Amino acid sequence: MTDPVAESPPMWTKRWTFVLAAAGSAVGLGNIWKFPYMTGENGGSAFVLVYLVCIAAVGIPIMLAEVLLGRLGRRSPIETMQQLARDYGGHRLWSLVGWSGTLAGLLILSFYSVIGGWALAFVFELAAGTHLGADGAAAAGVFEDFLASPALLVMWHSLFLGFTVWVVAQGVVAGLERTVRFLMPVLLVLMLVLLGYAMTTPGFGEGFAFLFHFDARELSWNSALIAMGHAFFTLSLGMGSIMVYGAYMPRDDSIGSTVLTVAALDTAVALVAGLVIFPIVFSFSLEPGAGPGLMFITLPLAFGNIAFGQWVGIAFFVLVSFAAWTSAISLIEPAVAYLAGRFGWSRVRVAVALGLLVWVLGFGTVLSFNHWADFKLLDTFTVFDGIDFLTSAVMLPLGGLFMALFVGWVLHTERVYTEVGIPNPTWFRAWQWALRVLAPAAVAVVFVVGIVDKFA
Repeated sequence: MTDPVAESPPMWTKRWTFVLAAAGSAVGLGNIWKFPYMTGENGGSAFVLVYLVCIAAVGIPIMLAEVLLGRLGRRSPIETMQQLARDYGGHRLWSLVGWSGTLAGLLILSFYSVIGGWALAFVFELAAGTHLGADGAAAAGVFEDFLASPALLVMWHSLFLGFTVWVVAQGVVAGLERTVRFLMPVLLVLMLVLLGYAMTTPGFGEGFAFLFHFDARELSWNSALIAMGHAFFTLSLGMGSIMVYGAYMPRDDSIGSTVLTVAALDTAVALVAGLVIFPIVFSFSLEPGAGPGLMFITLPLAFGNIAFGQWVGIAFFVLVSFAAWTSAISLIEPAVAYLAGRFGWSRVRVAVALGLLVWVLGFGTVLSFNHWADFKLLDTFTVFDGIDFLTSAVMLPLGGLFMALFVGWVLHTERVYTEVGIPNPTWFRAWQWALRVLAPAAVAVVFVVGIVDKFA
C-alpha cells in the first residue's frame, strides 16, 4: 500500500525543530500555571507521582499514535483521517476525529488567547512597579480591576492573537520553525534562571519537599483522576496539533525517541515551574493551593516584596507569555493547514480569516469575567466555562480515545511497527497493548467521571 502523501508537503528542516515545536505545543499555561496550583490543591508530591505514571502509561502512548497518524497522512488532521480510513478499510466516520480536534483547537484558542493576553499584560504591570510593596488586598485589587475592564481584556487578547496569526501566516519553515527555534531555547533559559533564583530563597527546601516528599496518605481517587486528565491534556493530545506537526516530520526520524524527548521536556518544565513557584510562595507563607489566582495575585504579591522581585516577576511573565504563544500557534495550525491545502488559499488569507473568527469568539470569554459573569448556560456555565468544559472534558478526551483505537485496531500492525521506530518487539507490544486497552480505558474513565461530576 502506498502512502497517501500530499504533493510537496512542508517539512521541518531538522529533527530538533519538531522536538521544539511539539514541546512548544505541549509546554504552555497548563505547565506553568495549571500544574503548580493543581499540585497545591491535590496533595503535592503524591499528585506529582501519579501524574508521572499517567504521562508514561497514557500520555506517551497516545502521543506516539498521533504523531504516527500525522506522518502517515502528510496532510491536515481532517484530510489525514479521511485518507487513512479509506486506505485501511475504516469507516468514513473516522474523519470526525480530525474535524473534532481541529474545531476544538479553535475553540480553545478563543479563551487561551484571552488568558495569554493576561500574562502579556502582567509583564507591563510588573515593569511599571504596580506591585512594589503591595499587600494581599492591593494585589487582589489590581487583578480584579483588570478583569472588570472589557476594553483592557480585548486589547491584550487582540495583541496576543495578532502575534499568533502573524507567525502562522508566514508558513511552516519561515513562521513556525523560525519562531519555535527562537522561543523555546529562550523559554528554557528563563526557566533555569528563575530556578537559580528560587534556590536562593528561604522557602526552597519547603517547596522542594512539597513537590517530592512522598506521603501515601495524601493519595486519593479524585486526585488520581485529576492527574490522569492533566497528563493527557498537557501534551496537547486529541486536538490535531501534534498530528499536524507530525505531518511535517521527516521520514527517517524515529517517532518513538522523538516523542519520549518531547514528553520529558514537557514534564521537566512542569516540575521546574513548581520549583520556581512554590519556594517563592512558601518564603512568604502564602497559600500554595490558591487556585488560578496563584499566578495573577499570589505571585505578583510575592514579586512586589522580595529582593529583585520586579525583575524576577518580569522574567516570569515573559516566560509565561512565550509558553502560551508557542501553544497558541499549534492550536490554529490544524485549521490553517486544512483550509490552505483543501482550497488552495494562501496561508496569509486563511490565518487572518481564522484569527478574526477566534477574536470574535474570544469576546465570550472576555465578558464572562465582567458583564456576563451572572449569565449561566444550563444554569451552570459562564461562556468561558462552557467552552472550556466542552473542549477539555468532551472533545479532547474523545479525540485522543479514538486516535488510540484507530492506530491500535484499524491500522495494520506490520505497518505501524515499521513506522513507529520502536526496534524492540517487546516494547512495541507493550506500547500497542497500552494503546489498545490501557490508554482508552483510562481516558474513558476520565471522560465519564468528568461528565458525571459536573452534572451529578
